[in-house]
Amino acid sequence: MPPGPERTRLALYGAHLLASPALAISNLLLGSSVLSLRWLGAPRPAIPERARPPLAAAAAYLVALVASILASPEPATSVRALSEIFSFATFALALVWLRGERPARWLVDAAIVIAALVALWGLAQLAFGYGPLDRRIRGPFSHYMTFAGWLLPLDLMLIARMLLRRPPAAAVAEGPTAWLDRPAIAWPALVAINLALIGSLTRSAWLALAVSLALVGALVRPRLLAWAVPGALLFLILAPVPVVERAMSIADLTDESNYDRLCMVEAGLRMVGEHPLLGLGPDRVERRYPLYRHPTAPRRTIPHLHNAYLQLAAERGLLSLGAFLALLGLAGLAALRGLRRAREGGGGGGDLHLGVLGALVAFGVAALFENNWGDTEVQRMLLFVLAVPFVIAERGGDGE
Repeated sequence: MPPGPERTRLALYGAHLLASPALAISNLLLGSSVLSLRWLGAPRPAIPERARPPLAAAAAYLVALVASILASPEPATSVRALSEIFSFATFALALVWLRGERPARWLVDAAIVIAALVALWGLAQLAFGYGPLDRRIRGPFSHYMTFAGWLLPLDLMLIARMLLRRPPAAAVAEGPTAWLDRPAIAWPALVAINLALIGSLTRSAWLALAVSLALVGALVRPRLLAWAVPGALLFLILAPVPVVERAMSIADLTDESNYDRLCMVEAGLRMVGEHPLLGLGPDRVERRYPLYRHPTAPRRTIPHLHNAYLQLAAERGLLSLGAFLALLGLAGLAALRGLRRAREGGGGGGDLHLGVLGALVAFGVAALFENNWGDTEVQRMLLFVLAVPFVIAERGGDGE
């Protein structure tokens, strides 16, 4: 393939990904990418062998989605979920268009820089009355959980990069992708993103960050784990009182929000028990929740179950949940293998593989407490992260 189409593909794909905080623009660019397949790639693009298992898992997920819509008692309500097929173009285009470490690194680096700017946007909101629990910072997003959920995987990608800094010669060879090898850029970006995560007061993101940091540290810097307890104590001493109170409430079952989530779990399990294979139907959990609600639940109505796994199982059944977990598992396994190869000297992109592992664990932990998969902005960035290990494994094209 001549270099012109390759650069155009990377630019068009990257533009839609980096514009994900502005979803309407991102959708327009993603649609343009799909429509340009005929001109920027072969009419039937070759599917790399390593990409076939994750593409099969993604296809199974989408087939289960369509089946749950067809089985829904309210298809006019559930049919709106078909838009998720369009979102999965982010995943498919990455596997078909991108080849090698270089384009993956370009996009990850650029996304981290955008994340730092988004974080600064959120922090600037503190000067305009944002900050309290009832008016949390949210950057350009409509909700603080979307804000934190979008920043979280990119935070882990940056942390992994800083833990596995490449030799200067390798960094220079990568040209513009050496941005984040420079401490003057990496450290301010790291501070901004993590201050924004703290300022969002999103406990699920905090817990997810702590767990993923423990995993990343155990994989490449086990000695850092010795600083976990002193670091936590230092945080509790130095953090503002509202942040400390919020952190201490994580395990408090008398907290109304925590108890409400337990009631949602009970209701969700009942939904799954009655409709195990194909669920209630997409977008019907909110309507049906009052029928399953525990009598002592603080809220009578909810938008979702605040648990991405349970939400999928209740809406679309265990078939959808199984395909979703398979997709996460395949990407995690590919990243773990890639990290091992890189550390043994048999491959590159070790920091990218480590970042993917950290990002997937962070997403997976946060998903226990919020419906982060239901946020299109978060989903779009995660779909790219899921593709990264398979993109790096390919040779040729842009990256070589």
